Amino acid sequence: MSIELTLDTGAPANGGSCVAHHEGRVVFVRYALPGEQVRVRVTADRGSYWHAEAIEVVKPAADRTASLCPIAGVDGAGCCDLAFVVPESARALKGQVVANQLERLGGYRWSGEAEPLSDTGSTGWRTRVRLDVGADGRPGFHRYHSDELVTDLRCAQLPAGMLDGLDAADWPPTAQLHVTVDDAGERHVVRTLRQGRRTATKVVEGSYEALQRLNGRTWWVPVTAFWQAHRDAAAVYSALVAEWTQPRPGMTAWDLYGGAGVFAAVLGEGVGESGRVITVDTSRAATRVARVALDDLPQVQVITDSVRRALIAQRSSADVVVLDPPRAGAGREVIDLLAAAEVPRVVHIGCEAASFARDIGLYLSHGYAVENLKVFDAFPLTHHTECVALLTR
Repeated sequence: MSIELTLDTGAPANGGSCVAHHEGRVVFVRYALPGEQVRVRVTADRGSYWHAEAIEVVKPAADRTASLCPIAGVDGAGCCDLAFVVPESARALKGQVVANQLERLGGYRWSGEAEPLSDTGSTGWRTRVRLDVGADGRPGFHRYHSDELVTDLRCAQLPAGMLDGLDAADWPPTAQLHVTVDDAGERHVVRTLRQGRRTATKVVEGSYEALQRLNGRTWWVPVTAFWQAHRDAAAVYSALVAEWTQPRPGMTAWDLYGGAGVFAAVLGEGVGESGRVITVDTSRAATRVARVALDDLPQVQVITDSVRRALIAQRSSADVVVLDPPRAGAGREVIDLLAAAEVPRVVHIGCEAASFARDIGLYLSHGYAVENLKVFDAFPLTHHTECVALLTR
């Protein structure tokens, strides 16, 4: 579309935009802040609403700042979509978005701000990243909702030197580069390339597995597998899980969507050998990592399966459950099964505000109460958050 307009922006919306209006139509404007007047370019027509991006700021908000990411923004990479906001103000905006989603989709009123995950700061926090390679053999970051790549690799989320030299190589077109800096400070680069129905994997630098340490325990995690992107996330979340689950000897705990078993380790150590922990994930790579890392905890059983099937197979309930589902959330069927099992204490983690809010509403419909709720600015410079709720019944 080639429509350009001058609009006044209102409240922040989920997904990193602000709400504006034009002739009765809602317009979601990216790269804008509430209370600004901006010149926008319409990028998509969805019938009852449009998507647009601010191409000129006519009247800026007080909390707008020079972009903290040199490659993000209009016509740039889609990596740091809130890099133009003072970090403290960005956290307040994220809190407003989560509060709106919770009330609208979950029927739950909450007010607050996203809190810093740690004192690491807003830049240089990411330890894992994936780059795509274009037809010209150069790696890059995608533009927002586009197949086009930005081959300037200076994303502000990354620590200095993380991608050094990778832009100089001539990579196979359509390949992906997975880059990790592990807890030993070592860089690992793994190239994957789809070949028909198979994916060819090649270690370019370092090893296929990266060393991750937490609470005196070691994980060897494939560079292509999931581990928390923020360098401090695993430690912060595991400490909060320990505090909110209150695991004690003899208890039974379920760790659902458990990945490499970070929370299962906390739960297993808490319930002791007289207790029982079941950790479930569909990823074979993740559960292989968990079995090795938790081998000294016989009370932990690692299951490779869907959470739904694993719950249906259980013949007894749990004293506490931790869920860390993907962006789509846990959903009605899983939460119905937890409620039917009469689990009294649930710690639910969500990385997408709308699906998290919907899931909270499902718990409330089953008689659970929100005992505590935190929102973390776990992905600085972006609109993303990590939400954690303690629910009891």
